[in-house]
Order: sequence, then C-alpha cells, then structure tokens
Amino acid sequence: MEQRVSLITLGVADLERARSFYGALGWRGQEVQETVFFQAGGLGLVLWSREDLARDSGLDDGRGTGFGGIVLAHNARSREEVDALLASAQQAGATLAKPAATTFYGGYAGCFADPDGHLWEIAHNPGFPLAEDGSLTIPDLGPR
Repeated sequence: MEQRVSLITLGVADLERARSFYGALGWRGQEVQETVFFQAGGLGLVLWSREDLARDSGLDDGRGTGFGGIVLAHNARSREEVDALLASAQQAGATLAKPAATTFYGGYAGCFADPDGHLWEIAHNPGFPLAEDGSLTIPDLGPR
C-alpha cells in the first residue's frame, strides 16, 4: 500500500445541513447522488449519509456516539489565522471544543466540532511550515 490518503469521508446526519456548514466556511463542493465532494488540497473530503457510509463499510449501525478516535487538522500560517478560522467556524455553526492556546511543541491550536460532531484542529505549527500552495511536508524529526 502506498503511503498516502486520497479521500476522507464524513458520515453526516443531514447532508444539506453539512453542505451548508462547509459552504459557510468557504468550501465549494459538488453534489452527486446524495454525496458532496470537496477538493481539499491534494485529497478529497466527502460528505455522505452516516447510515449509508456505515452500511457501505460493512457495519450494521452508523449511529455511534462519543469520540470516534479521529481529528481532522487544518494547519494555518499564523496564530492570527488560527483565531480567525475558529471564529469563522463558530459563526458557521460549529461548537468550540477547545479554545486556541499555546501548545507543548511551541505552536498554537484550538479545536471545533462541526454540526455532526466531527472534530477539526486548527493549528499553527512553526515546525511544520506550509508551502505556498498550503501543502505540508513532515520535516525530518531526527533519529528514529
């Protein structure tokens, strides 16, 4: 298996609500067969019915509750951008899960939950600089 992620699919309770939320954040998607596709840098973010996604994945029940063990991350270019993005998400209907604060690694980050509870971290990490196009390359982290 090649070391890459191509698509991230979020199971949502209400497709139109989810599409409107991401649209309010400035994301532009395409809806095809009750599924919304967003180009997100070099990968795709997909919104699909939680029940259909669970069934398609071989699970009986897509109504899990609580923390799902996944946090999506958006790295920002500055602390100010972190604050602005968290504010925009709240205005679009997100719930602030963790206010922005200085991190143990010398960065600055906070988290929000979208209307379906999917967690997003918005972070500025000076050790992981972004290219002009927004792509991130993990730097050499030293001896393994």
